[in-house]
Amino acid sequence: MKKFVGLSGLPRSGSTLLSAILSQNPNIHSEGISSVCQIMWDLELSCSSIEKQLISVNRQQTKFDLLSSIPDIYYKNITKPVVIDKCRSWTMPDNLNLMKNYITVNPKIIILERPLVDIVKSFVNLRIENNHKGNLEEGLLDDFSEPIVRSLNGIKFAKNNNNENTFLFITYDNLINNTYHVLNQIYCFIEEPIFKHDLNNIINKFPKNDKIYNLMGLHDIRPTISKRQINVELSSEIIKRCQELEQY
Repeated sequence: MKKFVGLSGLPRSGSTLLSAILSQNPNIHSEGISSVCQIMWDLELSCSSIEKQLISVNRQQTKFDLLSSIPDIYYKNITKPVVIDKCRSWTMPDNLNLMKNYITVNPKIIILERPLVDIVKSFVNLRIENNHKGNLEEGLLDDFSEPIVRSLNGIKFAKNNNNENTFLFITYDNLINNTYHVLNQIYCFIEEPIFKHDLNNIINKFPKNDKIYNLMGLHDIRPTISKRQINVELSSEIIKRCQELEQY
């Protein structure tokens, strides 16, 4: 089995950039949003619904065999020994248990953070660039909504449950301003040798089709490290909502 590392956290916080940088390492595979967690979640629900049937025919092991095989099947064409699996749901307690029970007893999950105001500004700017009709802030911070609020709830859980050093927290600003230091932190965290990266030639080897999200530019990255300046004014209501949500 390949070494399996989770990549999670808030959107618009540099996960696409980090994946592109890590992919320069010949021992690491890191692509876009993965479906591994969702597939495992759905399959576990299915197996739980037929638990009595499995027990009645002495197939108690089948559930484990099926679920534990999913990462290997999903990445069957990947020969690199380390997989960075990007999914914002790995920080949720039930999904973390999936990783512990069926992938590795010592999970490692990298979590990217960024102030909510900056994230909302980035989404609003994307909507402007994509000629979004209607309220530019609508739905971004609704209770339990994707991709911001639910991800933030996962981060809150992770920060309160990191006694086993399961999570490595990285801020967007630190990723941009202290990239080599952050990369060294990551290699130490995942227990892999430090690799010399080229930060002047960053290429996304696994570009996503953002037409699916009706938000072109959602996963664009630049070939060098830089922070884009976004001149967007937010309403006082959504700024207040950001402040309320960031209370841990």
